[in-house]
Amino acid sequence: MRKLIDDVRLIFKCCSLYYQDGVGQKEICQTLGISRPTVSRMLSAGKELGIVKIEIHNPDNLLYGQLERKLEKLFNLQEVIIVPSTATDKSTVNPEIGRAALKFMTRILRDKDLVGVSMGTTLQSVARADFFVDGEINCTFVPVLGGVGESRPDLHSNYIAQEFAERFGGNCVQLFAPALFSKRALLEEFSQEKTIRKVTNLFGKLDVLIMGIGSADAEFSTVLNTGYVDRRSLEIFGRRGAVGDIILRYFDINGNTAPFDEFNRRVAGIQLSLLKKIPCRVGVAGGKHKIQAVAGAINGGYLTVLITDIDCAQGLLNLKSDAP
Repeated sequence: MRKLIDDVRLIFKCCSLYYQDGVGQKEICQTLGISRPTVSRMLSAGKELGIVKIEIHNPDNLLYGQLERKLEKLFNLQEVIIVPSTATDKSTVNPEIGRAALKFMTRILRDKDLVGVSMGTTLQSVARADFFVDGEINCTFVPVLGGVGESRPDLHSNYIAQEFAERFGGNCVQLFAPALFSKRALLEEFSQEKTIRKVTNLFGKLDVLIMGIGSADAEFSTVLNTGYVDRRSLEIFGRRGAVGDIILRYFDINGNTAPFDEFNRRVAGIQLSLLKKIPCRVGVAGGKHKIQAVAGAINGGYLTVLITDIDCAQGLLNLKSDAP
């Protein structure tokens, strides 16, 4: 038996029949006149000798698969999903990102899950993505940010939570509150209302949170265009180092929110300290103009999963490579 295993020519023949011609082990036994255990040992020997090399190819794009793994390790993320760059207009959300995010949600959501939902054009594109949701998932979608009274109600957290509920055949609750209060004291008093607490008490029970990542650049700021923030405030934030926001809380490239606390503490929404306790926190954003914002959100520990496009992903890798 030892001599057969040492016969490189026979090992090559065995591996060629099995891997290239698709011949089963039983047929190889008959063809070569050797036993089934010998065939198995020869196939193993083929790998050890380098006759057979097995490579795993990402069916969508090998480059993206490798970059996803690299970013997961570099930024300590649970999962990174990268899609091609298809958006030609920076004001338009890449539809590939919306489809990928909705596909991800259908994979991870379970009945009875509580799912937090933020606001914005990116989240709206996810809720309306061209992707077939097979079957119903009886989860409850919870808006994690107020928005009553502002323009573009279709981009508010309440509206998007309702769209997700309809898409998945689940339920939703509504948070009837402004996004921003003029004074912290007013927000604290308002938050004690029974109808508000009924929703905010769910924040600490969320299983999943899906959120867009906003840019602090006025040219690309959805919160500016929808009236959540005025241009003067955004300019002040920029001078203090703001790169982006999540749930309307601004942060710098390191994820630090301290320079913006006066504003952030007046936002009617989930607190970032509570946000970090949610098991699955999904950030959805793409484009070169979102690189800094996404990096800040990752550095702040606000994300466990990132769904983005190749432009933003490559930019994140470059940032990490350039870091001292």
